[in-house]
Parts: sequence; structure tokens; C-alpha cells
Amino acid sequence: MTRIEKVLYTGKVHITSGGRDGAARSDDGQLDIDLSSPGSKGNGTNPEQLLAAGWSACFIGAIGLAAGKQKIKLPEDLSVDAEVDLGTAGVEYLLQARLRVHIPGIEREVAQALVDTAHRTCPYSKALHGNIHIETELV
Repeated sequence: MTRIEKVLYTGKVHITSGGRDGAARSDDGQLDIDLSSPGSKGNGTNPEQLLAAGWSACFIGAIGLAAGKQKIKLPEDLSVDAEVDLGTAGVEYLLQARLRVHIPGIEREVAQALVDTAHRTCPYSKALHGNIHIETELV
């Protein structure tokens, strides 16, 4: 396991009792949300949505780094649709995910290479690779 040599940022969040039905507040006040269990009638988001949002944002950043190294200008309408499933296998709870990447105006072979590179370099992808089932698709 590789350890971080230099910490660039630490996200600090406090979750109140209730867990999935509690609230999340960051120490800097930038995140202040209610949480709700998936499929419930609660007013908040859930951990799976938060993971999908963070991962897809990071993945776009990794695509940008890969494109920059190759001097490829990315389109303004580059997007990632992330889906994170919560499910069971027997008695265990598990996650699985899909990333659908849209890079219009870039040759498909080049776009696929950017997606592949991003999946190898994105910290979220590296953390989850080999731990959950992941599908990436260029759309």
C-alpha cells in the first residue's frame, strides 16, 4: 500500500447520529446537508449520491490532466454520469458503479485512451479498483 508523502487537502465532515438519516457538516461550513436513506421520503441526499458526485468530479479532473499532457483541448461539454449501486450478495452489503463518460468532438480512440488513463490515475478510481465492480463506458 502506497502512503501519501504530502497531504494536499483533508476533508473533514461530522455526521450526526442517525447515520444515513442524520446530517453531514464540514468543518469549514461549505458542506451542510441532511442525509436520507436511499428510496426513503427523506429530504436529504445519501452516501451513494455523494460518492458518485465526488468520484465523477475527480474523474473529470483526471481526464483533464491526461489531456493536458497530450496537449489535447477538451470540449466544454465534457461530462461524466456516475451511478453507484448499493446492493446485497447473500447477507453482505456491497457497492458497484458505472462511469459513463461523454467527450464530444474527440476521436473515439483518443477519448478512450483519456478515459483509461483517468481511471488509472483518479484517486477515487484507484481506491475503489479491485474492491468493487466498476464499469467505465465512453458514450
